[in-house]
Amino acid sequence: MSRPAEDVQDRIRAVRLLPVVVVDEAAQAVPLARALVAGGLPVAEVTFRTAVAAEAIRRISAEVPGILLGAGTVLSVDQVMAAKAAGASFLVTPGFSPAVVEAALAEDLPIVPGINNPTGVEQAMSYGLTAVKFFPAEPTGGVPFLKALTGPYGGMRFVPTGGIGPKNLASYLALPAVLACGGSWMVDPSLIRAGRFDEIARLTAEAVALAKSA
Repeated sequence: MSRPAEDVQDRIRAVRLLPVVVVDEAAQAVPLARALVAGGLPVAEVTFRTAVAAEAIRRISAEVPGILLGAGTVLSVDQVMAAKAAGASFLVTPGFSPAVVEAALAEDLPIVPGINNPTGVEQAMSYGLTAVKFFPAEPTGGVPFLKALTGPYGGMRFVPTGGIGPKNLASYLALPAVLACGGSWMVDPSLIRAGRFDEIARLTAEAVALAKSA
């Protein structure tokens, strides 16, 4: 594992949450990032689900320097390059694309690829990766499935994402192999669109407190 990958994992492990952010307008990006920081969560995964993702990452990188900023839903080599150029410090993918993983590694950009089965874990291991996204967590089988999956792979860390919220967060974080949980309940797109950044900061603070108590 490279030093950048270690640093990213250490910082995500410290907060135990990875907010999955969908930004529709670039102007929302900086206020949103500042709300996360105000709530005690200096990390964000801005997803490439909208056309403004790269610009949102660029603005946050320039104006909120204390945040650990990742790019999510990275599906192509072009998006790898766009995310890096915009200032992303790490990548997250929903599935395992060898081309995307290889491009990220070539750029020395830490990547957390998505998997939901043993074959995916072993693919990640073959590239020297030590953290993967378990996605979609709840539809795939939730905590019982993840607990069984982690057994044979002692060195792998998991970021379960998909269907996780305040009611089941603690059950995932109780698993020793879980690095952090991904979620979007504290950054609901409707709140972002409405400009309710104080509410996002409040929900983020609640999520952080819940994660710390887990």
